[in-house]
Amino acid sequence: MDFRFTEDQLSIQAIARDFAQKRIVPVAAELDAKGEFPLENIREMGQLGLMGIEVPHEYGGAGLFCNGILKHGTEEQKQKYVRAIAQGDAIGAYALTEPQSGSDASAMHTRATKNADGNWVINGKKSWITSGPVAGYIVLFAITTPGIGAKGVSAFIIDTQRPGFHAGKTEPKLGIRASATCEIEFNDYVCPKEDLLGEEGKGFSIAMGVLDAGNGRATARRSAIRSAPSR
Repeated sequence: MDFRFTEDQLSIQAIARDFAQKRIVPVAAELDAKGEFPLENIREMGQLGLMGIEVPHEYGGAGLFCNGILKHGTEEQKQKYVRAIAQGDAIGAYALTEPQSGSDASAMHTRATKNADGNWVINGKKSWITSGPVAGYIVLFAITTPGIGAKGVSAFIIDTQRPGFHAGKTEPKLGIRASATCEIEFNDYVCPKEDLLGEEGKGFSIAMGVLDAGNGRATARRSAIRSAPSR
């Protein structure tokens, strides 16, 4: 088996290295000290195609947000939400952890109940949400059937511009301060029924699948960085 990088992979590597040296290195320390999210850099990365490397061509091509929608979303959800993230037009976030329960779905407090129109009314809090202060869209996990633990969890796509969503103050951290993190809260937030992600009651399996994929990619990236030739 040939483990050498292809020309396309080497080209992506060169683009990423050039962008990092010219646009990230000069401001990284300052942004970290200020705790300022590099929104403009993210948009430029989207224009270069770096935010959509793992996203199929038909959707604008990353991250925890895109993975769940690519695997479980409808075609309309993929076109609307994945494309925006892959092209750097919006920031996505993933909301599972809660102040009282961590990522333990059986102890989750956030609730989503159907109203008369079939839409979902969401109430609750999530904590330590990476990109929460700047996210336009969020993949959220909430209890739809109480009392049955993980089997009662469903996943939703949240538009943070809708009424009822609130992002708390950016959390102070010891490091990686330019990666904005905060608590988010839902007060009678109405999520349209078409923004249920996957099937009702399948949210826990979606959440675990996304986390597994994220951990696998992180391991692969570390291995690639160690073996990557300098150019």
